[in-house]
Amino acid sequence: MAQSSGSIAGLPTEPRFDISRLTPITDTLWELPADAGRGMRVPARIFGTRHLLEQMDAAVFEQITNVATLPGIVRYACCMPDGHSGYGFPIGGVAAFDAANGVISPGGIGFDINCGMRLVVTSLTFDEVMPHLHSLVDRLYDRVPAGVGCAGLLRLSTEDLLEIAEKGALWCLENGYAWPEDLALTEDGGRSLGADSNQISPEAIARGRGQVGTLGSGNHYLEIQVARPENIHDPQVARNLGIDLPNQVVIMFHCGSRGFGHQVASDYLRLFIDVMERKYGIRVPDRELACAPFDSPEGQAYFSAMKCAINMSFVNRQVILHRIREVFSDEFHKAPEELGLRMVYDVAHNTAKLENHWIEGKQKKLVVHRKGATRSFGPEMPGLPERYRNLGQPVIIGGSMESGSYLMLGLSSAAPAFFSSAHGSGRTMSRTKAKRQFRGRQLADDMASRGIYVKSASYSGLAEEAGKAYKDIDEVASASEAAGLSRRIVKLVPIGNIKG
Repeated sequence: MAQSSGSIAGLPTEPRFDISRLTPITDTLWELPADAGRGMRVPARIFGTRHLLEQMDAAVFEQITNVATLPGIVRYACCMPDGHSGYGFPIGGVAAFDAANGVISPGGIGFDINCGMRLVVTSLTFDEVMPHLHSLVDRLYDRVPAGVGCAGLLRLSTEDLLEIAEKGALWCLENGYAWPEDLALTEDGGRSLGADSNQISPEAIARGRGQVGTLGSGNHYLEIQVARPENIHDPQVARNLGIDLPNQVVIMFHCGSRGFGHQVASDYLRLFIDVMERKYGIRVPDRELACAPFDSPEGQAYFSAMKCAINMSFVNRQVILHRIREVFSDEFHKAPEELGLRMVYDVAHNTAKLENHWIEGKQKKLVVHRKGATRSFGPEMPGLPERYRNLGQPVIIGGSMESGSYLMLGLSSAAPAFFSSAHGSGRTMSRTKAKRQFRGRQLADDMASRGIYVKSASYSGLAEEAGKAYKDIDEVASASEAAGLSRRIVKLVPIGNIKG
């Protein structure tokens, strides 16, 4: 299945898939036909240009093929243009299962449950922020802890965390960490209903108590960005989304449920591995796809526990926004409202959600798994904030710390992908290989020379996140648009960055 594509700087590359095995449907949609011999129940479909597919490691195609074998899967197993290999599903994997006879799989959601993106505008311009940039980044670095195992500034009791797990961002509103409009502009209002903290282990509680208001490590970041006029694709829609000044400064950050979500995933993977075949007679080609029937006691327990992690993640991002408002207010000696520190949207990836979709002329209730994929609802769809009812859902595609990110808009044409879009640029290089090839200190110096001030918990972590370890964000965004998954509104370029 795999083929080598040579080496870079004397280092072997990850094996690549033979693209000729795919059937092209369009220039940005490719299909692996269902193979009964491999147990595939549906075809696998990959969105993206040929060039993007050629950058995907062979494991992506192996994993999306395996996803297509899961019981109750509907229509297709999908992979977004930013796809790369993950645990169980590829990152960028999307699959929907019949709620009545399908399964739920932690490997299709991820360990960092509700890892997501939040975008906040300001009424400040590039010229106004530049004299303060280093101070802002330094202050944010102090107020929003980053790195492996970092602890937040909030001191929470077990009872606090259990309340957070069930209430989500409503807890922030009740405790002075949110404005009402913040919740309205967060996916699902910042609260996943049906979360049951009784399904959470003591280990998850212990891991989560100290981590609210923290970035974590890996590809998580907090970035000060600029919306330059030449990077605005649709000025009218950009204005409707709050980007209405030349060279306007915005803040974007990417993080999730930290150790809490990781423990939830670990706990239920162990449970599913135990009961999957013994109790339910389900066999999978890869134990990383351990699953249980969605309507089983185990499936429902995990669904409730996963919702707790979704809620914890919404709270984590909301508390980070509160810290950002504090820092900007202190730096500029103005209230956050005067600085226009208002949300555009908070989008989730790494979730499973019950949604109604049209399948063969009938509406069906499906359990839609999006792992490293963003919901991309078109105009007038249920679940949109009232402000965006006529526009469609804001979609945020985060790029590398060197490249910039995109604010996109959901489209009705995304129905074949269960209204999903890419969530980032997607890795082309493993973290291990990136650390061998790049030097963090040199990257920081290079970025500074290009006007990007970065602070990181470690230089090795910085090396892992080098821009050249990722796909071209411009190509991923344009491919997502060409495939009808979401459309480009504005590219946002970094000037300050905090990395875990």
